[in-house]
Amino acid sequence: MALFTVDLNCDLGESFGVYNLGNDEEVLQYVTSANIACGFHAGDPSVMKKTVKLALKHNVAIGAHPGLPDLAGFGRRSMAISPEEAFDMVMYQIGALSAFLQAEGAYLHHVKPHGALYNMASVNKELSEAIAEAIYKVTPNAILYALANSELIKAGIRIGLKTANEVFADRTYQQDGTLTSRRSPDALITDHDQAVKQVVRMVKENKVLSQQGEDIAIQAETVCIHGDGPHALAFARHIREVLLREAVTLQAP
Repeated sequence: MALFTVDLNCDLGESFGVYNLGNDEEVLQYVTSANIACGFHAGDPSVMKKTVKLALKHNVAIGAHPGLPDLAGFGRRSMAISPEEAFDMVMYQIGALSAFLQAEGAYLHHVKPHGALYNMASVNKELSEAIAEAIYKVTPNAILYALANSELIKAGIRIGLKTANEVFADRTYQQDGTLTSRRSPDALITDHDQAVKQVVRMVKENKVLSQQGEDIAIQAETVCIHGDGPHALAFARHIREVLLREAVTLQAP
């Protein structure tokens, strides 16, 4: 009998043009929730519609993945935005994806900020509160996916949102619980076995080894795997197989 439960989420719909969806449909066979780009950092209306339909076809929970308005930088470059601007851009993007869901008779399950917006809000109380407020005002029943133990999780709890502490399979951690900057050469874990071992330990032991060589406490309610790498499909399949073998139940929160 499984004693542990976790969600496998993946960022999807991050291409352009209805016929350019990469591995999205294949990856949807292995995950339990999908974060769909809303057009600011990636994606477009055609891709949003197509990805929503694919996620529904595979019974995968659907979330909005709002990012900074930075297509050239894929939303990974920090921008000096005010809390009001964060509120407005998150509300706008949730509304865009929600329209496609409404057209299909479906509902928005969660919201997960993307890239630099996610990382900025993880440590900035004012930005995190603005994002949480935008989600609460538009879709108060949606779950906020955010970095485990971050300011964004705390803001969601304060305002009354359901939250899911997120961990990353292929990223390294700092002693303060933040992700290692992508500018650092040790930011990514490229060895699939190492990445899976990190996930299993986070799920079962609530610990992760930081880059400073010390364990930190972490709560793993949803695990992010990335769908845009050359080996994304193989990794999605591998991590699902290992977690099931480790008696971990996979389901969206």
